[in-house]
Amino acid sequence: MKKQTSFSTQGQRADLGPLHIQRILPNRYADAVGPFVFLDYVAPAIKTTINKNGMGAHPHRGIATLTYILQGEVEHFDSAGNTGKIYSGGMQWMKAGNGIIHDENFNYDSQTVSKYIHGFQFWLNLPAKNKAEKPEHIAVQANDVPQKAIANNGGLLKVIVGNYEDLSSTIPNYSSQFLYHIYLEGNKSFSIQFENEIEVAAFLPTYNAILNDTEFYKGDFVEFDRNAGEIEIKNNSSNAIDIMLFGGETYTEPIIAEGPFVMNTQAEIAEAYRDFYAGKYGEIKMNKQN
Repeated sequence: MKKQTSFSTQGQRADLGPLHIQRILPNRYADAVGPFVFLDYVAPAIKTTINKNGMGAHPHRGIATLTYILQGEVEHFDSAGNTGKIYSGGMQWMKAGNGIIHDENFNYDSQTVSKYIHGFQFWLNLPAKNKAEKPEHIAVQANDVPQKAIANNGGLLKVIVGNYEDLSSTIPNYSSQFLYHIYLEGNKSFSIQFENEIEVAAFLPTYNAILNDTEFYKGDFVEFDRNAGEIEIKNNSSNAIDIMLFGGETYTEPIIAEGPFVMNTQAEIAEAYRDFYAGKYGEIKMNKQN
């Protein structure tokens, strides 16, 4: 049985400096999909200069951030002393835990001739028991992202978060969660099954796609019901398309989100701000990479 669509919507413009950003989640219909409480889509844009000063240092607490860059490169640095640089097709995960300050540089990929930047940033809510843990950081280059071919030369499925068949991402799992990048060739289809009570959403960054017999459009965020069932993706065009499919089990603890913090109570939000202003998150000291 095919899963039913609960709703579809498009994001709101939320540009940051030279980055053309669409805020996809939260939206007017949904505050979260499984552990995912935030999605910014960095739409394709040409960037002709290299930024080495960061986009603006800021704190986080209670979440993990995940940056997945389709084109371009992203440099990360934080107050725990972590740093890393990923290139087109790579991803960076940072567990904010009990508090961190971080910054990023989004630039074109210095290893290629392309000047495009194009990617995503997700926030994953941590269970209450993990919100007080120490920060961590993982950088994964494109060649180390688990992937497999779709049957009949249909394209690729990349496992950014979670598991798929015999593939497992290196990003830690704190609940049942998944984030798949499906690259589907023209005039091909792909189907995937989900268990009962699993929250699932799709985002279409590049072209239209047919999801369970309904056509959705470039820029659409589509959420499905929580019944067990199939999602069939059809690409009836001659162009290859991208689909981001993500979600997981329902986050059952209270969610209080304010600014860069996602906690379980308003008192914890207040404490997060007090600790930040008291300097308890440290400061970024490491020099940015050349």
